[in-house]
Amino acid sequence: MKTDQALEHVTAIVRESGTSFYWAMRMLPSHKRDAMYAVYAFCREVDDIADDPGERADKLRRLADWRVEVERLFSGRPQFPVTHALVDPVEQFGLRKEDFLAVIEGMEIDSSATVRMPTVPALEDYCDRVACAVGRLSNRIFGVVDELGEPVAVSLGQALQLTNILRDLDEDAGIDRLYVPNDMLAAYDIPPADVKLVIRHPRFPEICEELAAIAHRRYQDAERALAACDRRTMRPAIMMMQNYRRILDKLVARGWSRLDEPISLSKAQKLWLLMRYALI
Repeated sequence: MKTDQALEHVTAIVRESGTSFYWAMRMLPSHKRDAMYAVYAFCREVDDIADDPGERADKLRRLADWRVEVERLFSGRPQFPVTHALVDPVEQFGLRKEDFLAVIEGMEIDSSATVRMPTVPALEDYCDRVACAVGRLSNRIFGVVDELGEPVAVSLGQALQLTNILRDLDEDAGIDRLYVPNDMLAAYDIPPADVKLVIRHPRFPEICEELAAIAHRRYQDAERALAACDRRTMRPAIMMMQNYRRILDKLVARGWSRLDEPISLSKAQKLWLLMRYALI
């Protein structure tokens, strides 16, 4: 596959996603933007496998194919359109194989028929795979050195993923996923067996408040870490932080007794964020 065809393919994946990520990355120089689109498309491909209906064995087989493809990518022999688009970014920005494999490991967790987090450290480890690893790839593309980028990847990755978890509690419960750790449930005397009963337990809102407070602290950590970086270099990360931070604020304002009431930013809010942080 030619490079321009591969770039068209990953750009279409990002554009069709309808997420604010597409617009946040538009402020980057073209070579960095194309690299970020390719990373996003990779994440989208493996995430779709985990979310697709079907048997876990089939999902794990398809994710194993992606493990093989990552090896091909780093051997200079990619076969998939997305990995063709990743060839130049891997070489130009020094993207690391272990970060791509970490994302796949996270999707292997999500491929289970039932998803539970036994402990807080297990949740942190999951966040590191599905979010912080993506942050590490992104930081290298943005152009921040690892010593400054790592605190951003860890704190912002955890903050974004915790926000996602809190936003998607009801949707995840519908497919028997619960990322709230069992040890937190035990501290509130909530039996962990039936996720639909868990999220409707009278004390579950207290756990949500605790997780939201943790997410707020991670955003504060990320803000401090970003302050040590060049702000223009990290504009897309700052924009994503501000976007998700506002979603968390709206979740807290809505409360935790109406989990089936969706929360998102309006088009006007997204446009304001784009204009505000494009001018940093």
